[in-house]
Amino acid sequence: MKSSAGLPIDRRTRVRERVQRRALAWAAVAALLAIGWLAHPLATGLFLGVLMGFALEPLYDVLRQRTGRPQLASVATVFIAAIGIVGAVAGFVSLFITRGVALAGSLATALGPGGSLNPWVHSAIALLARLGFSQQNLTDRVRDAATGIASQSASFAASGFSATASTALGFFFALLAMHATLRYWGRAVAKLEAVVPLRPEHTRALLASFRRAGRATLLGTVVTGAVQGALAAVGYWVTGVPEPAFFGIATAIASVMPAVGTLLVWVPAGLYLILSGHLAWGIAGLAWGLLVVVGFSDYVIRPRLVGDGDLSFLLTFVALFGGLELLGVAGLLIGPVVVSVAVVALRLYAHEAEAGRSLA
Repeated sequence: MKSSAGLPIDRRTRVRERVQRRALAWAAVAALLAIGWLAHPLATGLFLGVLMGFALEPLYDVLRQRTGRPQLASVATVFIAAIGIVGAVAGFVSLFITRGVALAGSLATALGPGGSLNPWVHSAIALLARLGFSQQNLTDRVRDAATGIASQSASFAASGFSATASTALGFFFALLAMHATLRYWGRAVAKLEAVVPLRPEHTRALLASFRRAGRATLLGTVVTGAVQGALAAVGYWVTGVPEPAFFGIATAIASVMPAVGTLLVWVPAGLYLILSGHLAWGIAGLAWGLLVVVGFSDYVIRPRLVGDGDLSFLLTFVALFGGLELLGVAGLLIGPVVVSVAVVALRLYAHEAEAGRSLA
């Protein structure tokens, strides 16, 4: 039996079903793009939450086995993570405030009459005078700068409030993403195996690589920063830099940006020692920062901890610095994960291509 279009009924039905499936596939793609568009402003927080879920999964498993209630175990894990992060940030801020005040007092004393940096200040003023800057001119410039800062304080406060609100919102969604990862990652993997047009084992391999690389990247970044801060604090303490704990924490925070970030802390610290008359200790501090804080930590410890363990050092550096260049600080987490998953995809393709040639 044929239809009015001249096609058999069953063939026409198959064609219509094929068109409907294709349309449904395009609708699914459009739905994913719409969700991605809406989630884009929160992408960093969501991605960080997923990585936190991977990193704290062992704790979740222990709590789940002891309580027998996965939901309670997930909520408890998220709560512990939130308390730990908020406590660490509060401790850092408190230490920065207290040590910062003490450091400011020390610098004021060093720059004052009879201070260790006072001769250097007079030398700098004399040099500027030879370049055409009088002391009164410098005073006027400082006063104008202070007036400008005071006049813009309202905009600075508004910007700070906006950044704080944005950070709080990102942190909230990171915790939600962490909870969803702990509770539903296995279910999500099963769903993706059913809908992704790949072999189920290939989908599992790619998602396993994402999970493994994400966990290693987050933990590696945190551990590397802590190691760099501790090593830098030891160097500051040995060489006599004021407030070594303060500068150690500052170095740990700056280590988020590999190599370059820590330079902003240990280079001024070394120059301070040199200018204050401690030439040998200043040179020793600069050498410690270059060889240990940057060289050993960034080029030995970080590549071994960040990303997939199967990546070569070259690919690890490409992932870290390429991600930093393209995406900013978030790229330090996204880059190694993307490269690790890409390498697994290439290995799966190479394996399938080799198997196809052997059967031909």
